[in-house]
Parts: sequence; structure tokens; C-alpha cells
Amino acid sequence: MPDLSVDLILLLVAAGFAGGFVDAIAGGGGLITLPALLLAGLPPAQALGTNKVQAIFGAATAAASYAARGLVDPKTQARAAAMAGAGGMAGAALVAWLPTDLLRIVLPVVLIGVAAFFALKPGLDDLDRARRMAPALITLLVVPAVGFYDGLLGPGAGSFYMIAFVTLAGYGVLKATAHTKLLNLFSNLGGLTVFALAGQPLWLLGAAMGVAQMAGAFFGARMAMRIGSRLIKPLLVVTSTALALRLIWQML
Repeated sequence: MPDLSVDLILLLVAAGFAGGFVDAIAGGGGLITLPALLLAGLPPAQALGTNKVQAIFGAATAAASYAARGLVDPKTQARAAAMAGAGGMAGAALVAWLPTDLLRIVLPVVLIGVAAFFALKPGLDDLDRARRMAPALITLLVVPAVGFYDGLLGPGAGSFYMIAFVTLAGYGVLKATAHTKLLNLFSNLGGLTVFALAGQPLWLLGAAMGVAQMAGAFFGARMAMRIGSRLIKPLLVVTSTALALRLIWQML
């Protein structure tokens, strides 16, 4: 475990708040918190485990906020949540087999891809459109695949869930965002189960970041419900691009 100063811990807590805020709106909070943990000097597996601890707080808060406003019914997502959790466990189980520098190489590519989709895809708004895949197939094929990615790497998983809901289920951007939260929660829980068995997470740091995540998620969900896609799209594009450039600069 690296020797973290008080100032660095406070910066990580601030990253937790920002991650919770962004994740509740645009589904990419891990794009802030995981790079922050890596830049703080945590080994990749430990950074992933700690990131799962704090992410659960924000995902649960955002899921409850959207459900309270009637934008999603958690009962209808029970099967999909279970599939997301299983995918998260499977992905996390393979982390130990990856080269330690792989995260630093993959993350900028993922970030740029997410930013490009939301910046260039026309017609993304809060209106529902034609469905391209049956919900059962999305649950069977897409949800566990994104859950697997969430356990394996993590950042951007909420954005990938949202892309699937927009392009395949035909949801508007706000409705898609609301439907990602419970799946994000369970894929994080699945991944954390594996990391906890391996003793990887920094529990106290994760909990401190998690409390800040809850506050950020609360305010982010309320702002997203008030403004909708006019806020969600640009925030996700700007955040993803900025973090990709930051990570590339660090590697160079």
C-alpha cells in the first residue's frame, strides 16, 4: 500500500464526489476515480478493488434517486442485475492474469471511443425511439458483457450500458441513464466480491470516497432529471476527452 498523505486523500475524496456527480448524470464516474487512484500510486488491482468500494455508494444513491422519480422500476431489472453481477465477478477474476500496464494503455482508448460516440452520434435526446433488440436478448447478451468489462477494467461501464439502452432498447438519454444505475451497482458488487476475497481493496479509503460519491450522485441525479440530455451528452464528452488526454500525457 502506498503512503498516502492527508492532502492526497482529500483529493481522492474530491474525486469521489466528482465521480458520483458525473456517474449519476452520464455514467462515467469511474473515468474520474480510477485514474485518480492510479495516479495516486496504487497498483492496478488494488486501485480497481478500492474503486469498486466507493462506486457502490454512488451507484446505489443514483439508482434510488431515479427509482424514486419513477424513471425506472428496479423489480423489472432483477434478472438483468443478476447477470450484471455475474459478469462483474467473471471479469474481476481475470484481473490477476493481465499485465499491470494494460490499464494505462486501454483507458485512453476507451475514453476517446466513448467521447466520440456521444459527440458524433446524431439525434441523441430524451425521446424514446424504435427498439432494435428484445429486452430478453439485451439481458442475456449485452448486460453480462458490459458487466464483465466492469469487473475487468471498470471505467466507462455505465456509459456502455447507456449506449446499449439508447441504440438497442430505443430509450431516450435520460431514461437510459436511469436504467444503467442498478446494473452498475450489481456489476460493481460482483467485482468487489472477487477483489475482497483477494484482499485487494483499501476499505477505509474506499468508504471515505464512497461517502463523497453519495453526495455527488444525489446532486448529479437531480440535475440530470431537471436538464436531461442537454447536460448529459456534453458533460460526458468533455470529461472523457480531458481524462484521456491526461492519461496519455502521463504515459508520455
